[in-house]
Amino acid sequence: MTAEQPPAEQLPAETLAAFVAIVGEKHALTAPDDQAPYLTEWRRLYTGQTPLVLRPGSTEEVAAIMKLAHATRTPIVPYGGNTGLVGGQIAHNGEVMVSLERLNRVRSVDARGNTMVAEAGVTLASVQQAAEEAGRLFPLSIASEGTCQIGGNLATNAGGLQVLSYGNARALVLGLEVVLADGRVWNGLRALGKDNTGYDLRDLFIGSEGTLGIITAAVLKLWPRPKSKATAFIALGSLEDAGRLFEMAHGMCAGELTAFELLPRRGMDFVLRHVDGARDPFAEAHPWYALLEISSQQPDEAANTTAENMLMAAAEEGALADGVLAASLTQAADFWRLREMMSEVQLHEGGSIKNDVSVPVADLPEFIRRGMEAVEAVVPGCRPVPFGHYGDGNIHFNISQPEGMDKAAFLARWDDVAEAINKLVLEYGGSISAEHGIGYMKRDILPTVKSDVEMDMMRRIKAALDPEGILNP
Repeated sequence: MTAEQPPAEQLPAETLAAFVAIVGEKHALTAPDDQAPYLTEWRRLYTGQTPLVLRPGSTEEVAAIMKLAHATRTPIVPYGGNTGLVGGQIAHNGEVMVSLERLNRVRSVDARGNTMVAEAGVTLASVQQAAEEAGRLFPLSIASEGTCQIGGNLATNAGGLQVLSYGNARALVLGLEVVLADGRVWNGLRALGKDNTGYDLRDLFIGSEGTLGIITAAVLKLWPRPKSKATAFIALGSLEDAGRLFEMAHGMCAGELTAFELLPRRGMDFVLRHVDGARDPFAEAHPWYALLEISSQQPDEAANTTAENMLMAAAEEGALADGVLAASLTQAADFWRLREMMSEVQLHEGGSIKNDVSVPVADLPEFIRRGMEAVEAVVPGCRPVPFGHYGDGNIHFNISQPEGMDKAAFLARWDDVAEAINKLVLEYGGSISAEHGIGYMKRDILPTVKSDVEMDMMRRIKAALDPEGILNP
């Protein structure tokens, strides 16, 4: 979306020295061993290069970095917890990297006002803990929450497991503090539920993947903690049963249905094979499974009662093959572990081509079936593992390599497999990126799925906020 910039390794020595002076030598990493953790994403698909990793300790230092970068036209890649899945956090062409890890303070918690101000480098788990200590809930929940940082969550508009009730990251934020490309600081840390004074600048930066500004802090929305919770693991005979079960659960549980996840048998087999202590909740294998969570503000057994009534009704309608309601917090955690490990275990099965897509919920059974047929036609013998957030139409359509196939040869078919899935997604009016973003992986695909008008509007916004094209180019 912007012109190519000169690699940062070609910058004059005095410019690099000026960057180092802003944060101090201790927080400016130049040695290859020190830089290595910042240059490879966790799936090892991308390895970057940089002359300098800067670790500022304040918003003022981030601003000074960007002021210098703007003046010298130095390309910058903002860096969070390195949990991104599309390569957007990696310096691919020698850009200077700016890690927000030292901006790790929870500045304030207002339990009465249900808000928290957290800096960009605070991990999601730490935000959740701070909310819990105040008797509140911050509902964003993803598998990488112990590592991912709130700035990255907002820059990618993270989704996760409880979107059904609480929405994506965008819906969990009231205000932002952002360092602009020229070093100016926008202080939009307003804890207001309503503010119609002009354009909503906040939403420009959420989901922009560090291309418009660097988020340094946010006002986050908090909720009352549920007084009761129920978790159910359900065996399904078909994808159509998944659709019927979701319709019933959504109708009967109203706003209390906080999660509805779909798991395929193949993915379950991978988890049971590679995760110590993982156990199948059922004596017999089933083609598909659903993991449901119901949260209630009513005390005692209210959530369990709602879940039991829903499961009984679904059984009477033939919408499930079997089901078990977690009898303890430990068993509920075991159920969630089966879901949360589903992506990671695919590393043990060889190459894995991953797609993060969404289609209308009503179309999911047909889309998943046709998608599996499509990828098997491209790579015969491949092992599709479509799973994820059925309740909001977001499926992680992952494909593991055929048994016995060379890993490199399989991964070389990535574009062909992705094209087959994306073509189908667009047929259903869906999105090629539901929650992972565009990043490096999908940047060349973006113009093929957006209209000329949309691309023009995005380019104009980019040019207005980052005229030198230095932010995450």
